[in-house]
Amino acid sequence: MSLPWTEKYKPTNISQVVGNDKAVAQLVDFLKNWRRHMDKKALLLYGSPGNGKTVSVYAAANDLDLEIVEVNASDKRNLEIIQRTVGSAATMSSLFPVKGKVILIDEIDGLSGVEDRGGVGAIISVIRNSEHPIVLTANNPWDPKFLSLRQYCYMIPFNKIRTPTISKVLGRISELEGVRVDDSVLEALANNSEGDLRAAINDLQALSQNKTELTMEDVALYSRDKIKSIFEVLAKVFRERDAREIVNEISSTDVDYEMMIHWINENISQHMSEPKELSNAYNMISRADVFLGRIRNRQHWGLLSYVFELMSAGVSLSREVSKAGYVKYQFPSWIRNLSRTRSTRSKLSSIGMRIGSKCHISSSGGVEYYLPYLEVIFKADPKIAAKISKWFEFEDELIEKIAGDKKTYNKIIKELKE
Repeated sequence: MSLPWTEKYKPTNISQVVGNDKAVAQLVDFLKNWRRHMDKKALLLYGSPGNGKTVSVYAAANDLDLEIVEVNASDKRNLEIIQRTVGSAATMSSLFPVKGKVILIDEIDGLSGVEDRGGVGAIISVIRNSEHPIVLTANNPWDPKFLSLRQYCYMIPFNKIRTPTISKVLGRISELEGVRVDDSVLEALANNSEGDLRAAINDLQALSQNKTELTMEDVALYSRDKIKSIFEVLAKVFRERDAREIVNEISSTDVDYEMMIHWINENISQHMSEPKELSNAYNMISRADVFLGRIRNRQHWGLLSYVFELMSAGVSLSREVSKAGYVKYQFPSWIRNLSRTRSTRSKLSSIGMRIGSKCHISSSGGVEYYLPYLEVIFKADPKIAAKISKWFEFEDELIEKIAGDKKTYNKIIKELKE
């Protein structure tokens, strides 16, 4: 099999790293000047997967002529192993003719539970005794288990890579690989990745196997095979009259049954119009949802067969008159609404994490108990709002979210710059 394109086109220097320019600059500054910051010998890079945390460390080390000693916390996760591998490397000079060494502890999210007892303490011990800068990476550094570790680290967020940036990278790779790809296809792949550049490159490589050109049809077939399966199930539910056939169809599909119930619920009104039919069908789907609730809350998995029967045959046999002709299936509005509010929810989550880290509460508690007061303060006093934003380390987009309108946001930004 050919070399993965994520490796083949991995940045080898800082100029090749895309996105998160500010974060990358802070990383380079830390590695250059870490001895000036001896109160904190470690840097914690955090953010969602595929946004360049690890490759940025390698690119920076290459530019600065530093040897990298890497350990994945998921693999080396107990006290003895961490101290034996990373601990010795952190106190010894490099054997290679380089200017220095950097210790990279990747994916510290892998530390968990009794199995990893002492892992966080071991990392803290390594940081305290290290003769070299240490960089850690995490997806979610706000887990309570990392509370003591965060005190020893400067923290730098890595945001998701913007869609246009991902699209541009994919275009460059496809050109180098000799694959013709339309701009709309590149944009679709970039959108599907949801800010994960590594995933987007993997998708591009998977689709390009043995091909010289990619079309939107290729992308649709690659990313929508489950949607096709959903349509097949819906056709059985709303067209078939044999209860056993309907139940077998929905039981054998690889589509998540909780997702399936939303699809069926959304499309009942497309196939039934008589009040009695609608009443019976919605009664069946609501009873299925009750059983799902009991499964979630009490782990009574024996009830799952009732869920399948009620949401499939129960709904289908509520129909007395079949609709003639083609009926278009509707995408669940509940999921559409989640998609529309994804950006807002992401910002609220980020705000909650910033508040939680400073006030030692959960991120949900930060949003619920602190955010309403911050919104009042931000509207009332831009000067105080600027000080609060600086203390919580809110990015511009988070400040704008809390401010609520552009005018208030501009006042706060003005105060921050003065």
